[in-house]
Formats: sequence, structure tokens, C-alpha cells
Amino acid sequence: MKIVYINPNATESMTRGIVATARQALPGVEIAGMTNSDGPAAIQGAEDGDKAVPGVLSRLATARSGGADAVVIACFDDTGLVEAQAQADFPVLGIGQASYVMASLLGMRFSVVTSLAVSIPVIEQNIDRLGFSGLAASVRASGLPVLTIDEGAPETILRIAAEVELARIEDGAACAVLGCAGMAPLKSALEARTGIPLIDGVAASAHLARAAVACIGGNG
Repeated sequence: MKIVYINPNATESMTRGIVATARQALPGVEIAGMTNSDGPAAIQGAEDGDKAVPGVLSRLATARSGGADAVVIACFDDTGLVEAQAQADFPVLGIGQASYVMASLLGMRFSVVTSLAVSIPVIEQNIDRLGFSGLAASVRASGLPVLTIDEGAPETILRIAAEVELARIEDGAACAVLGCAGMAPLKSALEARTGIPLIDGVAASAHLARAAVACIGGNG
């Protein structure tokens, strides 16, 4: 079985972190990454997302021809997910979508902690479109740019952890969803500083992609 993660932004370091996280979640499964070098360096809001979609779609066919059994779009905004699913004849997931599904399977009311406030409307629209509004306590911005999150500095971890705690205290969240692919490698450090379970969409999507492929009779 092969799962390919397409990073809609052009930052290679994020792709490496995404692939490492997915491989840790599914040892023994072939995991590969593709970077949308045609896209913006970071996706922060709808305008950046729109710019990234053509590059994501062009890499979809390449991933399939390279043996992918499933593709995961590795931007929390699920950039190009609807368009990709309309084109593909195999499972295509988004890390945002996977996070909401996992929270639902666990029966947990969730808050999303993301990067900048400009991303909040896109995430809220996706939650509503996918039918998870009833489980969503809030969508909160950490105020940190995506590329700052990707660097993973100690102060970044503290800032995200503080926002997770506010989601627990102020919004009544039972779990927090890490609303940026760059947060995936930071999960362990964040768990040590927060009081509720954390859901990382990269790991969640790996497990769900494997289940999707098995469900339709692919390589389990």
C-alpha cells in the first residue's frame, strides 16, 4: 500500500515533517510526499488556497501514476480537496477532513487551533460543509504565521499550547485539533503542555486513508 501526501504549499521542510509524521503513524506502510512548487510558500487564507489548487490537481495524476493507492492533501484548509475528489478514482482525503472525522469517531467536541485569523473563515466553512458544526466548539487563531509554526521554536509551542488551554477553559472543548500541517511534528511537545487530547490531521489521515483503501478492496 502506498499513500502520497501532497503539500499544497511550496515549502519543502513542511513536506518532510508531514511525511515523517505519517510514517511514524503507519510504520511499514509506504508513505511519500510531493511539494507543490507552483504554490505559495504558505497557505494563509482563501486567496493563497486558490493559487495552490492548480498545482495540487496536476500532482494528483502524477501520484496515481506513481502507484499511490490513496492521496492526502496536507493543508488543513483541505486545499483543492473537492476538486481532487471529483477527478480521482481512488481515495483522496484532506487533513482537516480527517481531523473532524476522528473527533467524531471519538465522540469529542473539538476546537481547532490554527495559524492566523485569515484562515478561520475557510476552516469554519469546511466544518459546516462536511457536517461537523454540531461538534465544533470554536476555531481559534494562534496568531502565528505558518512558516513560523514550521520552525517549531520553543515560544511557538508555548503560544499554541496557551491557545489550546483557552479552548478548553473558555470554549468547553474536549479535544483540540491542530489546525496547521506544520503543527504535526510538534504534537508530542504540545501534549506535555496541555490538558486535553490533541488530534493531528496528518496522523489521522494516515489511519483513515489505510482504512479507505482496505474498504474498497485495495492493499491493506
